Amino acid sequence: MNSVYDVTQLLKRFGIYVYTKDRLADLEMMEEEIKELYRMQMIEVKEFQLAVLLLRQEQSKYKQ
Repeated sequence: MNSVYDVTQLLKRFGIYVYTKDRLADLEMMEEEIKELYRMQMIEVKEFQLAVLLLRQEQSKYKQ
């Protein structure tokens, strides 16, 4: 996983599509979905950590 696009592809594997026309809201919603997948033990620890890291890096670009 190298980019936010890869995170969206991970979510799509589980039938999760996020698009609200607000990029920051999309990123925050994707992070919540990733957390929920991890809580339900649907993804590995490494996938979870990397996905959250990528999403937070992207969020920081929009919050500045």
